[in-house]
Amino acid sequence: MSLALTGIGIAVPGEPVSQTRAAEIARRFFDQTPERERLLPTLFRWTRVDTRHSVLDSWSDEDLAAGRETFFERPRHELDRGPTTAQRMERYEAHAAPLAVDASRSALADAGLDANRITHLVTVSCSGFAAPGVDVALIKRLGLDPGVARSHVGFMGCHAAINGLRVARSFVDADPEARVLLCAVELCTLHVHYGWDPEKIVANAIFSDGAAAVVGSSAENGHRREWQVAANGSRVLDDCEDAMTWKVRDHGFEMTLSPRVPDLIREHVRPWLEEWLGGHGLSIATVGSWAVHPGGPRILGAFEQATGVARRKLETSYKVLARYGNMSSPTVLFLLERLRRIQAPRPAVAIGFGPGLAIEAALIR
Repeated sequence: MSLALTGIGIAVPGEPVSQTRAAEIARRFFDQTPERERLLPTLFRWTRVDTRHSVLDSWSDEDLAAGRETFFERPRHELDRGPTTAQRMERYEAHAAPLAVDASRSALADAGLDANRITHLVTVSCSGFAAPGVDVALIKRLGLDPGVARSHVGFMGCHAAINGLRVARSFVDADPEARVLLCAVELCTLHVHYGWDPEKIVANAIFSDGAAAVVGSSAENGHRREWQVAANGSRVLDDCEDAMTWKVRDHGFEMTLSPRVPDLIREHVRPWLEEWLGGHGLSIATVGSWAVHPGGPRILGAFEQATGVARRKLETSYKVLARYGNMSSPTVLFLLERLRRIQAPRPAVAIGFGPGLAIEAALIR
């Protein structure tokens, strides 16, 4: 049975921040040298991000111009690593739920469904922890049935919304009358890294905040014309545990992304995709549209090289990267929202890469 995507909603906080302004703000996080001054704008331009969104006042032009205190202060000494994880989680508690509510409300409106008819709620997040959390906030602020069945997909990284779609699909498989609300919310800018480390500065330069939500029902329940998640695929690669990590540390969550990742994608993605798609009577060439998580330009480039998929078929991934940056888990749903809105050709494949190194994919018919 398939999960029909009857509604999709997206939400971002505040006004877009240009990458030029973000690079200027980033100078406060490390001691300056002429070499670093020259390299920093290059690292930010390399991301191919034009604008991003953040819940933090630290990105405000007005606060910077007025010299007011903001969340991320200049380091007081070389070993200063900024706010503690507890301080960052206080911001997550304050801002994650309102953003999730906005995206979910939009998805329900798109589906034309009253909130109290939702039977299952799936939440997705890897950038913060709190209990009661986003799920309880959605129930109370949207007016969901207090008996709604709750599930959470936590700390799985950029592909986690695809895992969430698998969970949602399993619910409608078990009960054709199920109506599922899936919401992914991430506040990645809470985890800005202090100090000069080019690898982590690239993470500072590419990650952003956002939320996306999906309303799903059984395709057998009068929704055969909708975009449908017909299958899911997953593969954890061998001997790659250190290639991509996301760990809780004293001063935020720390991302590591090995230079090996593009090579691993080039080596492993095509054989696995061919096998998985072949099991569903498809091939890479017969996929009409691609929602490839834009982890960065090198990730997208490696996917192109691995699969031979034409650059034009990844245009949506490049456009979302440029407009929003990498929001982690909601980003794939931003891609599906755009592809669905323009009625892109089907079948479509959503695919993302996360810690492990793991591949997750969803087949949309």
